[in-house]
Amino acid sequence: MNILVTGGAGYIGSHTLVELYKAGHNVLVVDNLCNSSRESLRRVAKIVGIDEVPFREVDIRDRENLDLLFEENHFDACIHFAGLKAVGESVSMPWEYYDNNIGGTLTLLDVMRKHGCKKLIFSSSATVYGAATEMPIKETCPRGLCTNPYGWTKSMLEQVMEDMAKADREWRIVLLRYFNPVGAHESGLIGEDPNGVPNNLMPYISQVALGKREYLGVFGNDYETVDGTGVRDYIHVMDLAAGHVAALKALDIKDGVKIYNLGTGRGYSVLEMVQAFEQENGVKVPYVIQGRRAGDVAICYSDPSLAQSELGWSAKRGINEMVRDSWRWQQMNPDGYSK
Repeated sequence: MNILVTGGAGYIGSHTLVELYKAGHNVLVVDNLCNSSRESLRRVAKIVGIDEVPFREVDIRDRENLDLLFEENHFDACIHFAGLKAVGESVSMPWEYYDNNIGGTLTLLDVMRKHGCKKLIFSSSATVYGAATEMPIKETCPRGLCTNPYGWTKSMLEQVMEDMAKADREWRIVLLRYFNPVGAHESGLIGEDPNGVPNNLMPYISQVALGKREYLGVFGNDYETVDGTGVRDYIHVMDLAAGHVAALKALDIKDGVKIYNLGTGRGYSVLEMVQAFEQENGVKVPYVIQGRRAGDVAICYSDPSLAQSELGWSAKRGINEMVRDSWRWQQMNPDGYSK
């Protein structure tokens, strides 16, 4: 298939490119590089053994250039990653998140339908479930009250896509609800490269282990969990990437909108992740217990059985691979893609 990959230079997008090439697909990446690096695409090309990944620096809010892109190329489908993604930042910059994530996606959808490209895989998030009360979380769990603007952008866009598919039966859309992506490609060439202070647990742990940060702040140790710290469903980014390739098959056999959780089906606490990182990699990760963070829930993990039964997909990598690959990437790239 010929696939447009928006946000393909980012963390999940770049790893998915590797799996798309392995599966024999052709891709064109568009990215405005506001929170990603062109270097990631050069690294992807090296991993898969090609000269370069086709790329256009385009913001998906730029209707004129997006329209030109579709006039010059034929796309069978689009995998849509492009968007701002930092939960904390979304609280302090709500307008920017709604403008970029919702405004950009509405423009993309409009250009897609104008050019008759109505197959889409959307990068959604488990944040749409809000503070779910039943574990594990199934896809039938209703979208809840999101705790931050980032989550609301995902929830609102899911609703937009469901409404569009009801109005026009030619649309075939897969909503992939990610849980907590971690890890990196086993080569160490590509990985998570956050701007500034990391918002996610694993890059923060890695930077502490490297000595770039003094300690890891653990938000709360009084939850009703195995050790009092929050429990999340961490999934290796390469398993997540494989889920997108599997979802492409559903675009040909499922009409309307299909929703799938992408997770492992089990949760690890913050301290379990720290301990696994220390044991697997032989390094220490100092941490300091701090107060609970507003909006955090105690436990969140998935029921991924629907993706397994309908897509033939399941997570293959465990916690040891997650922490090992994260550390390899950090050691090989102490300053991310900048060096």
